Amino acid sequence: MNKMRGKWLRITVGALLCGALVVPIAYANSEPGKPQRQVDVQLLGLNDFHGQLDITRKVNGKEAGRADYLATYLKERQKQNPNTLMVHSGDMVGASPPVSALMQDEPTIEFLNTVGFDVGTLGNHEFDEGYKEMLRLIKGGRHDATGDFAGADFPYLAANVVKKKTGKRLLRGHVTKKVKGVPIGFIGVVTKDAPKAATPTAVKGVKFLDETKVINREVKKLKREGVRSIVVLAHEGGFQDEKTGAINGRINDIAKKVNKDVDVIMAGHSHSNLNTTVNNKLIVQANCYGTAFSDVDLTIDRRTGDIVKKKANVVNTYHKGVTPDPKIAALIKKYQDKVAPIINKKVGESANELTRTGSAAGESQLGNLVADAQRWKMKTDISLMNPGGIRSDLNKGKVTWGDLYTIQPFNNNMVSMKLTGKQLKQLLNQQWPEGSNEPRILQISGFTYKYDPSRPAKDRVTDLKKADGTPITDDQTLTASANAFLSAGGDGFTVFKDAKDKVVGPVDLDALVDYIKQLPQPFTAKIDGRIQKVGKGK
Repeated sequence: MNKMRGKWLRITVGALLCGALVVPIAYANSEPGKPQRQVDVQLLGLNDFHGQLDITRKVNGKEAGRADYLATYLKERQKQNPNTLMVHSGDMVGASPPVSALMQDEPTIEFLNTVGFDVGTLGNHEFDEGYKEMLRLIKGGRHDATGDFAGADFPYLAANVVKKKTGKRLLRGHVTKKVKGVPIGFIGVVTKDAPKAATPTAVKGVKFLDETKVINREVKKLKREGVRSIVVLAHEGGFQDEKTGAINGRINDIAKKVNKDVDVIMAGHSHSNLNTTVNNKLIVQANCYGTAFSDVDLTIDRRTGDIVKKKANVVNTYHKGVTPDPKIAALIKKYQDKVAPIINKKVGESANELTRTGSAAGESQLGNLVADAQRWKMKTDISLMNPGGIRSDLNKGKVTWGDLYTIQPFNNNMVSMKLTGKQLKQLLNQQWPEGSNEPRILQISGFTYKYDPSRPAKDRVTDLKKADGTPITDDQTLTASANAFLSAGGDGFTVFKDAKDKVVGPVDLDALVDYIKQLPQPFTAKIDGRIQKVGKGK
């Protein structure tokens, strides 16, 4: 010990004995090799949870998901760093299974409150029942089905969503959180394509602005407030090449265009894993349904307020060796008991597991079952079903109303209409949208066709035939059925808007329930070559 340090220690001890106020000495608390001016912050992120409180899924052949297991993972990670913030990138609710959906998704918000989320943003599915119900769920209010609800305990952000009439935002655009006195700015945006992924009534009265422009505007505001560490919660995504690490999709474009002061983008919407850096922006997304979460580690310079180090991991929530969180398990059981009389009603018996997994051409067992049910219920020549509307697989054995609700949770009305053969062909060619490498193969009933992905995008479909093998000509008129979402041109299938003689029918879930009830039991469905891929290409 040098003389100067010994002198200060003697003064400190003397002061303590005299009961005097002691000013801590900086170098007495510093850790070897680590400057005290840096602070380590951990962000735990979730995206596209969709109310999957009590649903177990398979990841790499292992059980994963469920809110009580997810809670255990989050709490254990939180213990590793007291400077932890929990955030989400939207679609926490909507397309939810019965335990959440039948209670207006209030159980999912209660779960997020209980675990301790700090900030989140909107996804397109938060708008499923319109923006007023979305605001009630977040801010609190009364619903006829559930009574009074307190809302979320943490702020929701939506910098790019405004009312059409006034141009005013529904929610704040950014928020600042301080960790050890260091400010971190969070900006929230939802995909500007939300109207394409929703029914017209869901997004009525609101407008979605360009994400990049809005993010840059919010960055300027944060910088004026003295914030230098900036995280964007963006309900927009893409897909990453496992070999090269390169990503495509709109989140890649956003990262290239937003202000250089954005440090991290926590993505969503595409239900994919992302973990890469684009234009010095760390981009991370953790699959969906609570089967994974993102763990982002930041090192911030106290003096400048800048993030000087950043890295991310995507953590799968495997069940093996993990004890579910008892508090969340009790919350799940409380709501399961409330909805049990409805969801446990038996509808039928499945002879085998029916999955959404597509063939090389994109046709699936469960897709065929759903499309057949809709054509049967609506008594039309053909039917078409969007694959994104089929949210879960069907297990072998007893099939309950709750199982089918989990598969089709949107409560979309069926719509019958008339399409010409020419329109049908144009519609099917819209399965390859411009600017996307991922086709959206509709599930079909009552007809067959072939496609060649190496042909031009607007002319890939050939050999249109009815189920009995009769060719479908351009001038032929067919009766067709689809859900209200597709009928309104959802997912970019705009040809539906030109269909004639539209008639609204029953809810799609009811069609599936009624169809399965009248099938010989146990029932099954198979991939039977309705859709055939020929030639080369993706």
